[in-house]
Amino acid sequence: MNWFREFGWIEVVLVGAFIAFYGAYLARIIRISRSLNSPFSAVFAKLFLRIAFFALLLIAYLGPSFGEAKREVQSVGKDIMICVDLSKSMDAFDIQPSRLEKIKFELKKVVEAFNSDRLGIIIFSSEAFMQCPLTYDQNALNLFIETMNTGLVPSSGTDFGPPLRMAQQKLDNPDGATRTDQKSKVIVLISDGEDFGDDTEEIAKEIADKDIKLFTLGIGTEQGSQIYAGRSYKTDKQGNPVVSKLNPSALKKLANLTGGQYFEINDSGNDVARLINTISKIEGEIRDARLVDVSANRYFYFLLAALVLLGLDALLSVRTVTI
Repeated sequence: MNWFREFGWIEVVLVGAFIAFYGAYLARIIRISRSLNSPFSAVFAKLFLRIAFFALLLIAYLGPSFGEAKREVQSVGKDIMICVDLSKSMDAFDIQPSRLEKIKFELKKVVEAFNSDRLGIIIFSSEAFMQCPLTYDQNALNLFIETMNTGLVPSSGTDFGPPLRMAQQKLDNPDGATRTDQKSKVIVLISDGEDFGDDTEEIAKEIADKDIKLFTLGIGTEQGSQIYAGRSYKTDKQGNPVVSKLNPSALKKLANLTGGQYFEINDSGNDVARLINTISKIEGEIRDARLVDVSANRYFYFLLAALVLLGLDALLSVRTVTI
C-alpha cells in the first residue's frame, strides 16, 4: 500500500489532541460515576466507536493507494535543431530593436511551444558552433538564447553549409547511436539570407534524402538598414556605409530543395506563429514506453466508513452515568 501523505508531525498533534481531550472526558465521567456509585462501563462503547471513526478519518486523510494497476506510458516527441545566423548583418536594426534581438524574443516562444520535444541550438556565420545540444531543459535553452550575440562567431561572411551539416549529424546521431530511422527530425535555419557558401545545395539534398524536415526563417526588410558597429556604422573598404537587406532567395531555394517551407519576419508581418503551427503538425515518434503503477487513491472507502460510524454515533444513545 502506498500513501499520498506521510505520517508527520501534524498527524502526531491530531492523535495527541484526541487522546488528551478524550482522556480528560473519560476521567471526568469515571470520577462522576464513582462519586454517585454508578456503573460507567457503557461509556466504553462510545469510546471504541469514536476511536474507529477517528482512525478511519485519519487514514482517509493520509490517502491510501492500493490495488495492482499498471499502465503503459509512451514518451512521444520530436528532435528540433535550430540554426541561428550570428553574422554582423544580424545587428541591422530594420527590425526593431535589431534582427538578432527580435529572433531571441521569438525563439523563447518556440522553446515554450515545444516543451515536450528536444531542442538544440547551433550558431554560425562562416563556421558553425554547437551552442546547446538537444535537450528538454527549457531554462538552459532560454539561457543560451539570451547570451547570443554577433561576437560569438567569426565575422567573415555567412555560409549555410556548416550549420546544416552539423545539424544533420546531430539529428542522425543524437545520443551516440545511429537513429536514421527516426522521421520526426526538424531543422530550422534562421538568417537574413546572405549565403556565401559553395556546398549548401549538396548538403540540402542529403538532408532531403534522410527525410529531415527543413524550414527556413528570413528576417529583415527589402529596404534594409545600416549596421551599427561600436560607436559608428559599419563601412566597406571604400568608406561607404554598408546596408544589409533581406535576401530571401537563398532561403526560399533551400526550403524548396528539401520540400520544406520558407517563413519571414519583416516590417509588415511575422510568420513565427505559422512556423510553430507547421512544426506542431509533424507527428512525434515514440521514444520509449514503460509501465507505471497507477493504483488509485482509495481514501473514499475509509471516508465513507468514517461517515457511517459518525451517523451511528449520532443515532446510538448510550447512558454513560446511571442514577
